[in-house]
Amino acid sequence: MANKKDKGEKAHVPVVTKKSLGFFEKYINNPSPTGFEWEGQRLWLDYLKPYVDETYIDNYGTAVGIINPKAEYKVVIEAHADEISWFVNYITKDGLIYVIRNGGSDHQIAPSKRVNIHTDKGVVKAVFGWPAIHTRSGEKEETPSLKNIFLDCGATSKEEVEALGIHVGCVVTYEDEFMVLNDRYYVGRALDNRAGGFMIAEVARLLKENKKKLPFGLYIVNSVQEEIGLKGAEMIADYIKPNLAIVTDVTHDTQTPMINKVTQGDLACGKGPVLSYAPAVQINFNKLLVDVAQKQEIPFQRQASSRFTGTDTDAFAYSNGGVPSVLISLPLRYMHTTVEMIHKEDVDNVIRLIYEALLRIESGQDFRTFVK
Repeated sequence: MANKKDKGEKAHVPVVTKKSLGFFEKYINNPSPTGFEWEGQRLWLDYLKPYVDETYIDNYGTAVGIINPKAEYKVVIEAHADEISWFVNYITKDGLIYVIRNGGSDHQIAPSKRVNIHTDKGVVKAVFGWPAIHTRSGEKEETPSLKNIFLDCGATSKEEVEALGIHVGCVVTYEDEFMVLNDRYYVGRALDNRAGGFMIAEVARLLKENKKKLPFGLYIVNSVQEEIGLKGAEMIADYIKPNLAIVTDVTHDTQTPMINKVTQGDLACGKGPVLSYAPAVQINFNKLLVDVAQKQEIPFQRQASSRFTGTDTDAFAYSNGGVPSVLISLPLRYMHTTVEMIHKEDVDNVIRLIYEALLRIESGQDFRTFVK
């Protein structure tokens, strides 16, 4: 197979450093379930603080780093911090625990997974139990569902479970942690979308290290509660009242089995950031991204959404009388599982694209197609 040099293509230049990768791993491994994002937000702000002038945290935990806070023209770069999880919903007299979703948790991957139940007394270990294959022989197979998946924390009674500090409403996260696969992919749970939070923090780092002065206020926003309806973005958009918003999230790599490209599009990890076309994506702002990518030789892909992007882009776009917004997505395999995968070069290139786009934006820039 011909390499990039054989094809005359520009060689990839890494952006993520060894130090920043160490933060990324720590950030991914820290649980930040929807509605309980505080610890992850502390980690993120601690990493971001050297690169910004001010920080802000709202009542529900959305964290913001600000460069040029006194500037009138405000540009947001945004990701969401929360991960899908489970809530304890019912404890049986025998000490087994049934759950409900907190976000779009996938019941089919739950059986045999190890989990952490978060209580006021600390983390309690448990597993999603499942009947052995031997006991299911000769009968119609039951598939995992919310009605039959359950947690076993080693207790034998409801009273013993409660003595551990577990109660209805405790949040449950998977144990799985970050790894690098074949020196090509980052793998872990919650890459949707803490990868986004990492990338926008890296943009702030590059601006600081390269001593770039922006002619506007830059708000680096890590929103909460995206997984249950873009709620954190709605709140912070109303507070900041930005003039522009660049949102980053993940989208589906469609190259693996059982995904229909006719409906999901033809997108691949390793082929660059994905630019979206949707009503919420402001067309002229999006053209700026395309132009930047082409001039900077940043590979990119295109995706069409229907009525909604399903990301925080929708919340920013339709706030405050309409905020020109764009979406830069990171291709990801196995979304909402514990083995989400993203390509290292895509991460670098999303960071580069946001960084270069910011250097092209002018204070007071008007993206309307025509002005009467």
